[in-house]
Amino acid sequence: MEGNAEKILLFSFFTIFFSSTVTSTSNYLQSQTLVLSSLPNPSTFSWTQSDSQTNINELTDSNGESSIFLDLHHVDNLVSITQNLDSLSLNETQTSESLFNLRLRRDSLRVKTLNSIIESAALNGSGARGSGAFSSSIISGLAQGSGEYFTRIGVGTPPKYVYMVLDTGSDVLWLQCAPCRNCYSQTDPIFEPLKSRSYSKVPCGSPICRRLESSGCSTKTHTCLYQVSYGDGSFTVGEFSTETLTFRGSKVGKVALGCGHDNEGLFVGAGGLMGLGRGTLSFPAQTGRQFNGKFSYCLVDRSTSSKPSSMVFGNAAVSRTARFTPLVTNPMLDTFYYVELLGISVGGARVPGIVPSLFKLDETGNGGVIIDSGTSVTRLTQPAYIRLRDAFRVGASGLKRGADFSLFDTCFDLSGMKEVKVPTVVLHFRGADMSLPATNYLIPVDSSGTFCFAFAGTMNKLSIIGNIQQQGFRVVYDLAGSRVGFAPRGCA
Repeated sequence: MEGNAEKILLFSFFTIFFSSTVTSTSNYLQSQTLVLSSLPNPSTFSWTQSDSQTNINELTDSNGESSIFLDLHHVDNLVSITQNLDSLSLNETQTSESLFNLRLRRDSLRVKTLNSIIESAALNGSGARGSGAFSSSIISGLAQGSGEYFTRIGVGTPPKYVYMVLDTGSDVLWLQCAPCRNCYSQTDPIFEPLKSRSYSKVPCGSPICRRLESSGCSTKTHTCLYQVSYGDGSFTVGEFSTETLTFRGSKVGKVALGCGHDNEGLFVGAGGLMGLGRGTLSFPAQTGRQFNGKFSYCLVDRSTSSKPSSMVFGNAAVSRTARFTPLVTNPMLDTFYYVELLGISVGGARVPGIVPSLFKLDETGNGGVIIDSGTSVTRLTQPAYIRLRDAFRVGASGLKRGADFSLFDTCFDLSGMKEVKVPTVVLHFRGADMSLPATNYLIPVDSSGTFCFAFAGTMNKLSIIGNIQQQGFRVVYDLAGSRVGFAPRGCA
């Protein structure tokens, strides 16, 4: 009996020791090394019309189906452009720290806008499209009209190249058009539809005009009119039309877009916006036959890489190493990409109390989790965030704590260090786990060695997976298959 007791005690000791040094509920490591880096340096960005031929590539597979490859660039690269909107501004004297602070302020506005869209949809119901007058403006998913990533696209025939912001939180495509009653400053000449052979106005009452959430009709030309309003008062108003878009050698005809003659807001020099949402007017939805409803992007960590981010449309967008999670549908709103988050692990163990019910999308359209390219910092409902934060603090207890910074309440003073060990963080979606690199959740916030845990809590019911956490993954959107996938190390 005494020998058996010793064996039981010995077995218990090894069980506790093994579980505490490896994992307790998963196959993921407890910790990983973070090589410390600084904030990305501000750099002016030059992309001429002749460059357009080298920043876009086309591939045709064995079935004759084409895929388009685009370079994406972060909005901070346009620091040479001066734009002002109330207290927000970009100018030539921005430092890496001021750009980061500006990014966090944009982020806060965007999150506020996303929540207002969903709350409005939940309050008013899905409603009938095309029945709203201009006085009942839409609120788009793009906070203050400024997305985080842009590319260069040819518009019209012959093509005129303009910067276009790409955004998964919006549906309607639009660009500034002449004659311009009220336009903000952009880097390229404003598009002149009368000089394009492929430009065509959409007539009032046409099916595509009725898809707009807010549409009108010109009594003079019987042309469909559109209006998109943003959460901060920015807006674009003009004629709804169809036009040809050019991606190097590949042309996409009859794309419905807004030709804005009255536009106002902070759009950081871009000529317009390409909506990549789930709605029927988004670019992926309109080009479903040509690109099979598939696109993907991989966003690089700009503090460690000088190469551009990338986007792919078509079958080539689907990475072989991607793990997929099914999309969830919000019955009140079709724009956003909802997924099911089941839990989160820190240091190889599931965080107690972070359960699926905290992220549930209810029947009124509130709650849920969305993947968003235009939000930087992941927001989690407050109960989930507090549990995640506390678990990370325990795992990082060996690091010197620093002062809070902006929306971050868990920061560390890592000055004078080159690398540190940090607990791992894994997001568990239904059918797909997203094991984050350390650089995706412990990020530099100043030039003094302060690093912060790049998650934040929200008192709203909506949780958002932001682009900092998506860095380095090829994020695959498969509208036809109603799924989203994540492929690690996908930017190569």
